Amino acid sequence: MGAVVVIGTGTIGTGWIALFAAHNLPVRVNSRRPDAEKVVRAALELFAPALPGAPDPAALLDRIEFEPDLARAVADADVVSENVPDDLELKQRLFATIEQTGTKALLLSSTSKLVPDDLGARMRDPARLVVGHPFNPPHLVPLVEVVAGSATAAAAVDETMAFLRSVGRQPVLLRRALPAFAANRLQSALLRECIHLVVEGVVTVPELDDLVTNSIGLRWSTIGPFQAFHLGGGEGGLRGWLSHLGSGLERGWAQLGTPALTDQTRELLITQTEQAYGDRTYAELAAERDRLHLAVLGALARARAEPS
Repeated sequence: MGAVVVIGTGTIGTGWIALFAAHNLPVRVNSRRPDAEKVVRAALELFAPALPGAPDPAALLDRIEFEPDLARAVADADVVSENVPDDLELKQRLFATIEQTGTKALLLSSTSKLVPDDLGARMRDPARLVVGHPFNPPHLVPLVEVVAGSATAAAAVDETMAFLRSVGRQPVLLRRALPAFAANRLQSALLRECIHLVVEGVVTVPELDDLVTNSIGLRWSTIGPFQAFHLGGGEGGLRGWLSHLGSGLERGWAQLGTPALTDQTRELLITQTEQAYGDRTYAELAAERDRLHLAVLGALARARAEPS
């Protein structure tokens, strides 16, 4: 395979760089940051223990080159992974510029909310533009939401799915392109009620985190919401659960909070979060997160490999 170009060296971009390099792909990094190489080196040191085979960061760096010129960066590339800030104007200009280079690469955007038709609005032919939205951290969390636009070629979608599977991801093709896609919409809905519960003084920020990780978070690491409620209905399954308990669902939905993100609310959330987690650096927190994620993924893989 030819070079995989990663544009952007923020949190998502560096995660992709580490993952692609760990799968023995030649990676070309394009970034406007003057300290891009330093940032990538630090990311490799941080992420390497959670990558397949826990590779030596120096070995990963050997597979990476840095090219600040966009045209030279995308030349002969097979895949371009775009990871610049979620600014529509910025991304539209970038994709139009990439198209002008004449590259035939697959163009993957890591946007967390923008749909392909908007991203490719300034392109003459956005047939090879596809959204491949990862869940942070992309080097570890398997999910990637794949979203096609009205002009996206079916072959480009197939290439995207195959490429993501080749680097150990679990792509899910969304049947409709809608803002913020699916996983972020679910996360946002839960976060709204989390904020409501903290603002109302029901629980503190760290207590809310403990509540989730020791209940629905644990459940959802093994089965999804619909399967969970299907099991909750016993022998009657989801049909039985909805028949007996589902009548109160709409009443419950009506009682959910709709907190306003006022300055006071923001300060409350920030203060409690910093009190709970501010005694450790970003690198320390991220390393612990990766270690725990890896433990869960490893345990699940072993359990699924065992005969039932």
